[in-house]
Amino acid sequence: MDFFDYSGFTACGKFIRSILCQECSPYAAHLFDAEDANTPMRVLPGLCRDYCSDYWHQCRYTLSLALEVLGGTARAQGLVGSPAQITNLTLGLEEDRGAFCDFLELKDKQYCYPNVLSNAELNANLGSVREDSEGCLELCLQEVANGLRNPVAMIHANDGSHRFFVAEQLGYVWVYLANGSRVDRPFLNLTQAVLTSPWAGDERGFLCIALHPSFTTVRKAYVYYSVSVKKQEKIRVSEFTLSTHDVNQLDHASERTILEVAEPASNHNGGQLLFGEDGFLYIFIGDGGRAGDPFGKFGNSQNKSTHLGKALRIDVNDNDDGAPYSIPPDNPFLAEPNAMPEIYAYGVRNMWRCSVDRGDTATGRGRGRLFCGDVGQNKYEEVDLVVKGGNYGWRAKEGFSCYDRKLCKNSTLDDILPIFAYPHKLGKSVTGGYIYRGCQMPNLNGLYIFGDFMSGRLMSLKENTTTGEWHYNEICMGKDQTCRFPKLINSYYKYIISFAEDEAGELYFLATGTPSASARAGVIYKITDPSKRAPPGKCSIKPSPVKVKGKLVHFHPKEEFVINKKPTTTAAPTTTTRKTTTTTRKTTTTTRKATTTTRKATTTAATPTMAQRTMTRKTATAARNTTTTRATPIAQITMATTTGRRPTVAAIRPSDRPTTRPSVKANGRKAPTTSLGVASSHRPGYRSTTLTPTSSPSSTIVHYTRSRYPLASPPPSPSRPVRPTPTTSRPRRPTANTTLSRAQLEKLLLAEKQVTAGEGNQVHKTPTGDTGAVGRARTYNRGTGGRRLRAGSVRLVSADGLMDRGRVEVFIRGEWGSVCDDLFNSKAAAVVCRQMGFSAALAVKKRAALGGAGDAVRILLDDVECRGDEGSLLECKRSKVGKHNCSHQEDVGVVCGYDTGEE
Repeated sequence: MDFFDYSGFTACGKFIRSILCQECSPYAAHLFDAEDANTPMRVLPGLCRDYCSDYWHQCRYTLSLALEVLGGTARAQGLVGSPAQITNLTLGLEEDRGAFCDFLELKDKQYCYPNVLSNAELNANLGSVREDSEGCLELCLQEVANGLRNPVAMIHANDGSHRFFVAEQLGYVWVYLANGSRVDRPFLNLTQAVLTSPWAGDERGFLCIALHPSFTTVRKAYVYYSVSVKKQEKIRVSEFTLSTHDVNQLDHASERTILEVAEPASNHNGGQLLFGEDGFLYIFIGDGGRAGDPFGKFGNSQNKSTHLGKALRIDVNDNDDGAPYSIPPDNPFLAEPNAMPEIYAYGVRNMWRCSVDRGDTATGRGRGRLFCGDVGQNKYEEVDLVVKGGNYGWRAKEGFSCYDRKLCKNSTLDDILPIFAYPHKLGKSVTGGYIYRGCQMPNLNGLYIFGDFMSGRLMSLKENTTTGEWHYNEICMGKDQTCRFPKLINSYYKYIISFAEDEAGELYFLATGTPSASARAGVIYKITDPSKRAPPGKCSIKPSPVKVKGKLVHFHPKEEFVINKKPTTTAAPTTTTRKTTTTTRKTTTTTRKATTTTRKATTTAATPTMAQRTMTRKTATAARNTTTTRATPIAQITMATTTGRRPTVAAIRPSDRPTTRPSVKANGRKAPTTSLGVASSHRPGYRSTTLTPTSSPSSTIVHYTRSRYPLASPPPSPSRPVRPTPTTSRPRRPTANTTLSRAQLEKLLLAEKQVTAGEGNQVHKTPTGDTGAVGRARTYNRGTGGRRLRAGSVRLVSADGLMDRGRVEVFIRGEWGSVCDDLFNSKAAAVVCRQMGFSAALAVKKRAALGGAGDAVRILLDDVECRGDEGSLLECKRSKVGKHNCSHQEDVGVVCGYDTGEE
């Protein structure tokens, strides 16, 4: 505010203060368009249109000051350029109210400032997770890995690298870097030793891995897997040392057996390893299998002379020169005759997935608590808070009820009851979870999130710190608009195998569509709460560099957002628990169909008309094809030459625009003819396009064919006019008001008519039975001057007739399509602008700020991450062509320009 005098402070102080203070708003993640809390994308918060107009009328010239104040942060994020570029950008904006508010507006009227503060419904939910009408907590997911074979565990190294390690039941462990890429060499490969099978539901296999809490210095890993030794099935816990040559691989020759326990049956293998806050290794082993723990008079779980049905605790520190482990001196049963000294707790049936509470980030409350899910027998599943020396009741009790009535009446049982138990109407195999202690989702703090393997339910418990009671809420996937943000989805595979926590404390779960060790149907999902996100920058991380030997396998998401998805899990229980259901994933075909249909319905109204869009509709008669042409006038056509230099611009006056009228060919069919008397013939494999004058606004299409590859013009043919050859000299700075002669105009129109064959977007056929389907015809698209368009060519589509900015569209596989704004930053914009002939990218515009595409335009690219030196977007890290998790409301645009030192 030092820039203002008293009158300026009075007039503009409220605007500047209100706008800059929104960084601390509970809705900052939405206002700053930072759906991923690690990558805020706006420099200033998104404003409502009316508020922006008032700001422009009273204080428009403060925009450059606000941007300069935040310039350092913005440049670090790649959102704006140098101060000179900021000045150039704001000069035009400050004089044009429409452009000014296009730059600042957030089109979501519910979340833009200041409307978001007056929305009673939104503000009523600030302190809690959003609930549906039945009390189900509505959360969303983000896919982070896929193609896994029964992913059973995910851990981190706590070394600052923010890597995570994923174990498959088959015996592989893979390393994933912080950017989502996977190292192609396995961290560990025990497939030759692990005992498992492709049978669905086989509980044997590689079950868990834990890294030493001081992994950066101790460099040891511990694994838990099934093995067959002389036809005897056993559980083996082994120690491995990190390779001296590769930080992403264990030394396979360093295996040292820590513990082996014979298994009387192939089920109830337990399978959890973890290090507690005390630095000791905890091992959770099942009761030996079969049903009802039939071993001995009281069963294995109540028998302290066996490791089966127990939680063990051992000390593996400083074990290089002696025994593989020692016994912690305060283990509870050291003085008890015949009791195994490793036992920490007993009376467990088959604990599957345990976790240690990190504690509240502010107070530390809860730190070190040990939570476990214990799979039940016939009636109940339970969640336990495991303490030293505790007896958890099995086989005397199952949940809160008696299982073996004789043992249940034993006065010496002295068992610890679970903090929560649920009947088999909710699910039949609990998967223990975690207490959320991360940063990005503040409403989830203190919430214990877990699930059920059989029913696919996601569930939560919240502790009443006054009474110590735990309150249950089911978790369901957000419906309608709740999860409609970049990279978020609202469906998942049913079989929830495990939960995980990354180095920053964010929560994940691992699930599969086929519970077989040989099926690549496993996916890892990150749990996300869209109701409240952390302020931009608060949760940013800077992963330490990791040396990678070998190749990186880039991640491409496959899951999709599902609109109006109906619950498809088990029937609601008839107990006192809330009757809620979770959402499980439908088949790919159904999901895709639903997504396509709804997105079309929601984006049409706000989509600007594209110039020269051509659609070929297949009729019921196979022998006849009718070509329908739909076009809008071209107010300004900016064409880039094949030299990669700046584009030249020609303005077409409305009075000179050609009209379209039908002319009859010799075969009796009509062919479109322009007012200049040039007929456009329809040839197999080509789409004909004509221009129709209209007084309505139009979209400017700026296109460019990549120059790094040699291009050749096809020979002239009678059915296609010879295109004018573009100049190869460096043009001057584009001029918006150049007027062409009629002869030049005619040549331009003839050339542009050929170009527009590549500018009409092709649409895949809708499912059979949709009479409104638009057929997809194969085309050979060509660019300016007759040169054939190459894959990766780009163009800018602007509804305002601007040559240096617009929606980014890319040419791939014979069609133009839009690009989603997920992960798209200034480096990706630089690639686009360089292709367009500009030397710099001035700004990235997200959330369709420069206009969203129409229904007929496919979204071709998503999750584009560039280094900045690529030749096209196709060379950047990205999802597969056509695979996306967004709508046209998230089409990205760019503003291009020149370095200040350039003429």
